[in-house]
Amino acid sequence: MSDGHLYYDVVIIGSGLAGLNSAINLDPSLKVAIITKTKLGDGASWLAQGGIAAVSSKNESDSFESHIDDTIKAGAGLCDADVVRYCIKNGPEMVQDLVNLGVDFSLREQIETSEYDLTKEGGHSHRRVYHSGDITGESIVASLIAHVKTKKNITFYEDFTSINLILDDDQRVIGVYVLDNNSKEVKTFVSRAVVIATGGAGKAYLYTSNPDTATGDGIAMSYRAGAAISNMEFYQFHPTCLYHPDAKNFLISEAVRGEGGILRLKNGERFMEKYDDRKDLAPRDIVARAIDKEMKRIGADSVYLDVTHLDPDFIKQRFPNIYKKCKKFGFDMTTDWVPVVPAAHYCCGGIKVDMDGCTTLKGLYACGECSCTGLHGANRLASNSLLEAMVFSKRAASVIKKDLESLSRAEKIPDWESSWTKIPEETILIHHNWDELRRTMWNNVGIVRTMDRLKNALKRIEMIKAETDAYYWKYELSKDLIELRNIVTVAEIIVVSAMSRKESRGLHYIVNFPRPNNSSLRDTVLVK
Repeated sequence: MSDGHLYYDVVIIGSGLAGLNSAINLDPSLKVAIITKTKLGDGASWLAQGGIAAVSSKNESDSFESHIDDTIKAGAGLCDADVVRYCIKNGPEMVQDLVNLGVDFSLREQIETSEYDLTKEGGHSHRRVYHSGDITGESIVASLIAHVKTKKNITFYEDFTSINLILDDDQRVIGVYVLDNNSKEVKTFVSRAVVIATGGAGKAYLYTSNPDTATGDGIAMSYRAGAAISNMEFYQFHPTCLYHPDAKNFLISEAVRGEGGILRLKNGERFMEKYDDRKDLAPRDIVARAIDKEMKRIGADSVYLDVTHLDPDFIKQRFPNIYKKCKKFGFDMTTDWVPVVPAAHYCCGGIKVDMDGCTTLKGLYACGECSCTGLHGANRLASNSLLEAMVFSKRAASVIKKDLESLSRAEKIPDWESSWTKIPEETILIHHNWDELRRTMWNNVGIVRTMDRLKNALKRIEMIKAETDAYYWKYELSKDLIELRNIVTVAEIIVVSAMSRKESRGLHYIVNFPRPNNSSLRDTVLVK
């Protein structure tokens, strides 16, 4: 067509595991666009260290029922049992899919057969985590990128930042407005289906293990369009990020504790046994709160992770990337305790979807961390995230083909309104608001919350939002401004959701309501 718009059957926003796997599994007759605001594969999936959890037939002591039980226990009573069962039972198939795509999972040493080296993480009762050393995400995403590039029906748009979803008069999603980061031109992508696979929103917090791309774009866009957002109060803080001013909170995989790592105070005292019978391998919400409490109790800046009792060669071979990174910052894992602190890590809520990846808006689908399937409940079990992304992106792809039979391409496309785009004289407000928002969230909406701090946070976020909106509607768009607008929206959703849940459960711990309350909300759901 000659209207300047870009027409596709399916537009996928995000190029991590969920986005790439959905593209691979879409019918090859469909014309597909993958939009990513930096480079293909940039994002949290690439950084995943631990692995993908799935029951192995080689481990006779493990079972689907055991994995299901571990997931539901970690989720603190809020998991959707049907979703959990479906996801776990599809685990072995997902591992085989990845092997078929060229992923080399680590094998056990000194064994003649090709038996995988399964590891164990917090909350798991058995060894069931497939990994590629300690760079599993990199291995998986690199393999998927290589495969997706062979697909002639898929076009990539790198350095393009999505702005807003486009809806028709019936509130059906028919495309997305996207900023070309280089030319500053806004493009209109028109499609019969849009898949959101934009990952999480860890950049809402001052300290996070997430990459700079994790600004909640898909969640914010979906919310503005009218899609339901669920359970955003459940933000997981990873217990062990490297504590060093120049490390940008480098993640120390939970698999380190799975292989025998011990958490200690500076005086050498082990403390996890005071909080849970599983000690250092308790689920992440318990470990993060324990570390937070001990740091506040003794006024410490960090606690320590000790693996010096393990064989040095094993440490270097099993965790080569983590070992090198720690060594770079002056810590030899074989001889030194490594200082660690909790940091915002994973969003257990998100865009509310059913088991087919369908949102509450027609034509809009979501998968991966930005979605809320019901698998994680109030707390994600370690290494279930890559599994979830694989299972539900594949299922969504199969459903989209059927749905498109009844979804025609929209004929009337609203034009992008650009009359307000003046070039700002300075952009310092964007940076100031970014900084203040992240500090506000860290100080008031972190691991331990109070109703007063939540109210204070909401008041300040509303002021930042008003300033940001005024800037957005007045000045020329930039990637930074779009991201700020999105992360402010997500921060507000997190706070409002947290204030709505008047109980402590899983990742949401609030001093005013310190115990679980079974008469409380099953799910918090926000719709604009």
